[in-house]
Amino acid sequence: MLTRRRALQGAAAVVFATLSRAARAENEQAVPIVFVHGDSDQAAIWQTAIWRFESNDYPRDRLFAINFTDPQARDDDAITQSNRSSTQDQLRELTAFIDDVKRKTGATKVAIVALSRGGYSTRGYVAANPSSVVCAALGGTPNHGVFAIDALLGSEYNGRGAFLTKLNAGDSEVTPGVPFLTLRSDGYDLYAQPDGRFLGHPEMATNVTAEGPALKGAINIVLGEVDHRETACGPRAFAEIYKFVLGRAPGRIAITPEAEVTLDGMVTGIAGVTPTNRPVEGATVEIYRVSSETGERLGGAVHTKKTGADGVWGPAKIDSVSPLEFVVAAPDMPITHIYRSPFSRSFAMLNLRPSPAPAKEDADAAAIVMMNRPRGYFGLPRDIVLLDGKEPTDVPRGVPGSWRAELKLTDAASRPVVAEFNEERIVARPWPLRDNHMTIAELTY
Repeated sequence: MLTRRRALQGAAAVVFATLSRAARAENEQAVPIVFVHGDSDQAAIWQTAIWRFESNDYPRDRLFAINFTDPQARDDDAITQSNRSSTQDQLRELTAFIDDVKRKTGATKVAIVALSRGGYSTRGYVAANPSSVVCAALGGTPNHGVFAIDALLGSEYNGRGAFLTKLNAGDSEVTPGVPFLTLRSDGYDLYAQPDGRFLGHPEMATNVTAEGPALKGAINIVLGEVDHRETACGPRAFAEIYKFVLGRAPGRIAITPEAEVTLDGMVTGIAGVTPTNRPVEGATVEIYRVSSETGERLGGAVHTKKTGADGVWGPAKIDSVSPLEFVVAAPDMPITHIYRSPFSRSFAMLNLRPSPAPAKEDADAAAIVMMNRPRGYFGLPRDIVLLDGKEPTDVPRGVPGSWRAELKLTDAASRPVVAEFNEERIVARPWPLRDNHMTIAELTY
């Protein structure tokens, strides 16, 4: 049962209603919505959220998602770190992105939906540009830090550091005149925990609780036992975000399929061990339809393209009922076979990030199959998680703390490997590690 606790001030409700009426009067078109991803993520994380908006007749051309160039935070916000970004880097990129959205749409205001670290740049943008924002929804943003200690004061994730101390100063922690919504978990968010075991320091008190994402002056809602990413990407979060932005409940949560879909996006890379959203030139992408029972290819490639300087691998027209295998061969990266469920709808931000090289301890494997959940984490016993018919041993129990599981095979014989998460089932095929191949079963939900 959904647990909900609201802290809704009457004045905030009046402001919200006034702004909503003003936005509708100013522009009869739907307000543009800008989705802002978190640390190490990319625009593709918003796939199902965008599909749910579209399934409620929200115009596709009013839905936008930013790809931060270097999405991972610096260890110290003030010290340059290769392929990492500062809070100011993120704010500059988000400002430029929203300026472009306003230029493309002719709108003077946008709504912003953010996950985790994306809430930091969102709060900074709203503070600097309140007249440009109708409302802002933050899912799982560690607004009071992932930890609040006297060490590591340069980290943007330290609630006692300069960045968050300044951001949270004042009686209200939100910008006056702009309605804010925060969505949080009831103890299942690994970045809002009182002890540091998820940070690699099990004996450390973080001085942060499950209430860390809540903000004084915002509408604060508890979604229940959702994980960190589900605070923005899950169906419960969607229902609250939709209601907050539009002032009414969505007509449907289920995604409406299209008969034919168009897929597009970029190939992005990994610098060492740091994920980036920089485009990869010279990568070849092939797409195959595969059997839902065996994972075997059903004919030749239905799409093949080599990326240019922009990293774009599409567009590709596909039916909406066939499971797919994406083969990404990027320079200096393993050849990555990504198996996906059928795509119910078109999506233009399907960025493909090849697998990093296998860890040294996996070098003796004949094949490796990864089961990845980009829009959430695995929680045991909350979820049903099966990889090759067994519960993965590398998924912790209790608070969902892992979004990937690994199957290490001693035999690279081609056979079906089934990845199951609750009601989603993907059948992949192992590919030999000795030939520089990696296999990923990537979940949609």
